[in-house]
Amino acid sequence: MLSYHWSILKALRDNPEILIESQKRRGENVEIVYKAIELDKLYRKLMKELDELRHDRNRISQEIRKAKSQELIAKAREISQLIKEKENELKKVEKELKDILLSIPNIIHESVPIGESDEDNVPIRFWGKCKVYREHLDAFLKQTEGFNVDYEVIDKPVIGHADYVEKFGFVDTLKAGKVAGSRFYYMFDDLVWLDFALMMYALDFLAKQGFRVVMPPYMLNRKAYQGVTALSDFEEMLYKIEDEDLYLIATSEHPLASMHMNEVLAEDELPLLYAGVSPCFRKEAGAHGKDTKGIFRVHIFNKVEQFVYCLPEQSWDWHEKLIENAEKLWQGLGIPYRVVNVCSGDLGIVASKKYDLEAWMPAQGKFREMVSCSNCTDWQSFRLNIRYAEKKGAPSKGFVHTLNSTAIATTRAITAIIENFQLEDGRVEIPKVLRKYLEPIESAPKEFIEPKKD
Repeated sequence: MLSYHWSILKALRDNPEILIESQKRRGENVEIVYKAIELDKLYRKLMKELDELRHDRNRISQEIRKAKSQELIAKAREISQLIKEKENELKKVEKELKDILLSIPNIIHESVPIGESDEDNVPIRFWGKCKVYREHLDAFLKQTEGFNVDYEVIDKPVIGHADYVEKFGFVDTLKAGKVAGSRFYYMFDDLVWLDFALMMYALDFLAKQGFRVVMPPYMLNRKAYQGVTALSDFEEMLYKIEDEDLYLIATSEHPLASMHMNEVLAEDELPLLYAGVSPCFRKEAGAHGKDTKGIFRVHIFNKVEQFVYCLPEQSWDWHEKLIENAEKLWQGLGIPYRVVNVCSGDLGIVASKKYDLEAWMPAQGKFREMVSCSNCTDWQSFRLNIRYAEKKGAPSKGFVHTLNSTAIATTRAITAIIENFQLEDGRVEIPKVLRKYLEPIESAPKEFIEPKKD
């Protein structure tokens, strides 16, 4: 039996309309489903024919033992040749079917809104009091239409995060550009301490929630990466190590997802909760012209990630729990935000459903993504062959479900802190929840990020 994605293969055989409808809602090609149906029928037909031929060969072999008939020997050779031909044909069909099934996106959840881009994501709740520059008020009211969102109008605009970090000498992208290229940076002084404080804050919070803190390998081989994402689509985002079967990780989600590759987990082990902390390396291909200044969209940044392995019946509860954890972290920082239900066109191939948490950015007059929270159901686990059983050594009952969510991506969090807590004298107030991680260090900032004096 092929060890393919249980949900997709079951839907393919029992109710292909689920796959067809999912593809339509995603705006994807439905012909691939019909092709998969035909290949699966051919695969099962060949399997049946092979079983019959092997049965006939075994029967004739027994007869040959009783009577050395040349006619039976010739018949056995003929059947063996047919078996060899059928096996070769089966391998080709199996590979083609596997390639198609691996290219089909996760089955979209019924609650995912239909849309083409992030412009069609649907806000579901807001939190916090937003500082709104008067010239941005109309745009803000449009973005929050239908919700009772607390805000205050300000007449003096704050300095945008990208200009702020360069103006006061906390980041130097020009020097980084000389030695590494665009979207790299040197970060200095208070922001470095703030970066580490943010990671400590997220790890401390998640550890208290029962998550096991993990520092994963910063590279993965191709086999592992093919398990966690559609590598053919995602490869342009990754940095490849020359002449080695290794890629720098784009997020700790990926090594955490592949950590239990080819394992069977006992039900009483689940759920497994991990808090991954790592740098993230991204080419940002396709982001030409987007957020080119500052540290919002860069090639390397630190991130704390939530990751869960659980039973299939638990995953939708865990999806809500992960976004709840993220919201508590951002509420602790005091940064106003909204949570959106990500639409079908912005969902990506791996997730069945995804929430984004977007922080309010006063200088830009818009909400910007800080957290992505996905239920990947068994899309990753089937590719990585991660199953569950009643107990160790018992027969497998199916594939586990995997979920992931950003806790805090530090550079983006820093941009939100700079814009939301900026004072008129140029200082930026450090959220109180971070100060305890800075106070033991003599050279770290205590309450404010202090701009350098000219």
